[in-house]
Amino acid sequence: MLQLNDIKHNPGAKKKMKRVGRGTSSGWGKTCGRGHKGQKSRSGGTKGLRFEGGQTPLYRRLPKRGFKNSPFKKSFTVINVSDLNDFDGEVNKEILKISGLLKILGNGEITKTLNVKADKFSESARKKIEAAGGKCLT
Repeated sequence: MLQLNDIKHNPGAKKKMKRVGRGTSSGWGKTCGRGHKGQKSRSGGTKGLRFEGGQTPLYRRLPKRGFKNSPFKKSFTVINVSDLNDFDGEVNKEILKISGLLKILGNGEITKTLNVKADKFSESARKKIEAAGGKCLT
């Protein structure tokens, strides 16, 4: 049968400075160094980082300013026209292994005739793809 005095640290485990709650003769028995009664003697007896003794916390005292559009923001994965030269035939999100929205920008030159399927094209990218004989599909 397992008893408290038989418990040992795991080999290689970091040792604490004191092992509390192992009887009165250890010097850390009964209250285990926490004193008598009160909030700090209980388990979980702390108020949290933002608690300021009952006064209105700083994060509630400061004014909330501005507009935040982050929940509705569209984020695009950006590919340049010059990067499309590595592909043949048709280019889409599955071939590029991209999830989410795809945007094609017109940086660089394209030498191949490609059918490119993306969510958004810049004007210069559209002109370069179509000048090379390809199509821009949305």
